[in-house]
Amino acid sequence: MPSAEIITIGTEILLGEIVDTNTRHIALTLRDLGVDLYRTITIGDNVERIASAIRDSMEHADIIITTGGLGPTVDDPTREAVAKAAGVETEFREELWQQVTATIAKYGRKPAENQKRQAVVPKGALGIFNPVGTAPSFIMESERNVIISLPGVPNEMEHILHESIVPYLQKKFDLHEVIKVRVLHTSGLGEGTVDEKIGDLETLANPTVGLAAHTGIVDIRIAAKAESETDANEMIADIEKQIYERLGNAVFGADEDRLEDVVLDLVAKRGWTLVAVESGLDGLLARKIPHVASFPVLTAASLMDALRAACVDSKADVALGVTVHMEDHSADMALITPRSEKTHRITYGGPPRSLPRWAMNLALNWLRTVAQESD
Repeated sequence: MPSAEIITIGTEILLGEIVDTNTRHIALTLRDLGVDLYRTITIGDNVERIASAIRDSMEHADIIITTGGLGPTVDDPTREAVAKAAGVETEFREELWQQVTATIAKYGRKPAENQKRQAVVPKGALGIFNPVGTAPSFIMESERNVIISLPGVPNEMEHILHESIVPYLQKKFDLHEVIKVRVLHTSGLGEGTVDEKIGDLETLANPTVGLAAHTGIVDIRIAAKAESETDANEMIADIEKQIYERLGNAVFGADEDRLEDVVLDLVAKRGWTLVAVESGLDGLLARKIPHVASFPVLTAASLMDALRAACVDSKADVALGVTVHMEDHSADMALITPRSEKTHRITYGGPPRSLPRWAMNLALNWLRTVAQESD
């Protein structure tokens, strides 16, 4: 099974000016191919540092994929860096230049002189046309490694990756295994409690099981490697069944499921209408569900009063309220259903700025469990 590392190139990423989405897309693509991703790195626009990072990756991985730094300006250093890492010079490719000029001509323009840089690749590299942009890609092969350099523009990178690089990797490395991943979402249990209940599963080699704690939500990732997608799915299903047996109702969904959507679906299935009240959440709850009234400051008692009033005004069947108290890291929740009125206070030991989101998620999960328990 080949291994890979990803190197994203761009000072603008290091400065936080843009968000790197390429790494995630490449990682998911490699995962589906059954390639083991060992490491991801971000390097600024510096030839020596990029070359050093590539040489280091060549010591550990079979496949090194770079993104970015293939533009026409002097601060687009990837070509020179790859050549330096591979110990070769760069060379101009007429066929790549023709592709660059043809692409630019589609926009009714003529290429600038500096755009000839985009037709330069390390000597001996395999040039890869870019039918959706002006930055051709290339593949540099050695006895052990392949270095694949892709554009940094996401739509260009994704097109070349799937149309040219994936078929190349499948043939080059005889890729026939797949890696499938399923993520279960839980709420109502802390990461430590989830770990206590499924810790033995986290020691498995294949499938692997891992935890990722968010604010009020804990994700459980199940990843299986197999000869076919069917086999991988069967392996995942077995582990998933065990997790459901151990965690029960704490699991609220999987993969793209979101807590607020699960809650709203349950409320709708009950035939209920829902209204909510929030205080101190800066609109977090209002952005998740409709019909939310926001108040500046509410105590536990005034929260219930506001909730009753909102319920009457809107003629809603169910009302959910949340108010946070930053001074003592606590929150009050209130819930009105056709059967009862309930209140609940929770205290939080994490970063203060995360208290509103944590309280909102726990409140939504509270409504979820009540809706599931109702007849």
